[in-house]
Amino acid sequence: MINLLHIKNIGIIDDLTIHLNQGLNVLTGETGAGKTLLIGALKILAGGRFSKEMVRIGQTYSFVEMSISIPEFEDNVIVSRQISTDGKNICKINGRLVTVNELKDFMKDKIDIHGQNDTQTMLDLNKHITLLDGYANEEMIDIKPIYQEFYESYRKIKKELNLNYGDEIEKQRKLDLLNYQLNEIKEANLKPEEEEVLEEKRRKILASEKIATHLKEAQEQIDTNAIESLNCAIRSLEKIQTYDEKYMELVARLKSSYYEIQEVERDLSQEEIDFDEKEQNEIEERLDLIYSLKRKYGNQIEQILEYKNKIEKEILDITNRESYVIKLKQELGIVENKMLELSEKMTQVRQKYANRLSDEITKQLQELEMKNAEFKVSVEKIEDKKFNRNGLNQVEFVIATNKGEEKKSLIKIASGGEISRVMLAIKTVLADVDQTPILVFDEIDTGISGMAAHTTGEKMKQIARNHQVICVTHLASIAAKGDYNYYIFKKSEEDKTKTFVKQLNEEETICEIARIANGEVTQTSIQNAKEMRKLSKKIA
Repeated sequence: MINLLHIKNIGIIDDLTIHLNQGLNVLTGETGAGKTLLIGALKILAGGRFSKEMVRIGQTYSFVEMSISIPEFEDNVIVSRQISTDGKNICKINGRLVTVNELKDFMKDKIDIHGQNDTQTMLDLNKHITLLDGYANEEMIDIKPIYQEFYESYRKIKKELNLNYGDEIEKQRKLDLLNYQLNEIKEANLKPEEEEVLEEKRRKILASEKIATHLKEAQEQIDTNAIESLNCAIRSLEKIQTYDEKYMELVARLKSSYYEIQEVERDLSQEEIDFDEKEQNEIEERLDLIYSLKRKYGNQIEQILEYKNKIEKEILDITNRESYVIKLKQELGIVENKMLELSEKMTQVRQKYANRLSDEITKQLQELEMKNAEFKVSVEKIEDKKFNRNGLNQVEFVIATNKGEEKKSLIKIASGGEISRVMLAIKTVLADVDQTPILVFDEIDTGISGMAAHTTGEKMKQIARNHQVICVTHLASIAAKGDYNYYIFKKSEEDKTKTFVKQLNEEETICEIARIANGEVTQTSIQNAKEMRKLSKKIA
């Protein structure tokens, strides 16, 4: 859900922060106070289009951000978008820069905005089959996942079969190239750790002169200084060792060191560092070969060897293509038969639940004062085994809003009020199936009143049990259903108009419902508002 929405420099909004809650959030207020701008800000964060005219007069940019809590994220996610009059567009998700398309893709299953002229996600034909399958989940869950496993195998086999090596001349050219590459790698006889070993040897050879110089220097220092000095020290102490046992012990220790240093000097004198030019050339040539192969076939020897295995398989595939194709076609036939069987089962399940869903949504529409509406979930079969991830069905939501009319696609409904009520009816029935956590309704009550308005509020209240619902309304019967009510108003300050928002307490909510219902707050309108509020709480 949206926890916080922050808007800056959009229309008459200067700098506005609104804290939202789980449940039904109702926004009301004065005409032109900025209610639509709030919805516009949400559309911008959902990756929608932005017009430079929306930037507040005198400013060079607009900024919108929100904090949302999502089950798959441990902490809140911060989404922001800044748009400047010079055309710069900066989108971020948790501080990470993203493109507008990436923002749109991230938000598409997080928020669904419904307004008079919006093309909602519910109008997306590709989503209809997913919603129907979710509605039929009790039976579909044992079929569709198995089908989709076969479908993945089907796609891989089709991809292999579509792999075309061209005519015989092109095939031979391909084989010649692959064989050349294979022979080049094979002849190199590479070993996984070889490069590191060679690099170490080369390092030592290049440092051989330095090593020899310092070894000789160390040996000479011991021979001319350390040994003679120790010998002198021993002779001096031997002259006094009879006076005290500790001097005798010191002599013994010095003699031990003397013999140890003699051993070191002897080892140093026998250490021979030979510079082998032939070995160095061989190492350099070997490393040059390895570097050359790395430039062609991989950044590491392991990658070169992996490439070798890959081209060996490809050579085998090309040379044995005919028998391989026969084998693939046999596998494809088995997979297709299984997919066909599972597709038939899915079709039967979809047709069964399509009828139920059609009846339920039609009933909802009638409760929303669309008495003559007839909703239908159309399930058609795709012929010629044109399998897709969902099987062999095309599913579409269609409707006739008046008697005698032909059923048409939802997107072809002309009336904004009608399509808003259709969306609400669908959302009510599919509230548990549709996983979009945030639903926004922008004055979808336009053109309705009386019982239809009352029922619309009830439907929103019902949907808000499983979703966060944000609703901009001008109807008291809907405002009365709010779990949280907000008042949007504007003030003029220093020759500028600004939008403000206030979350209302219960007493203020009653007064706002009275104002909307009657145009002014009177004792009678307040009493009526209390009755409406009391009734809404009974429904909840």
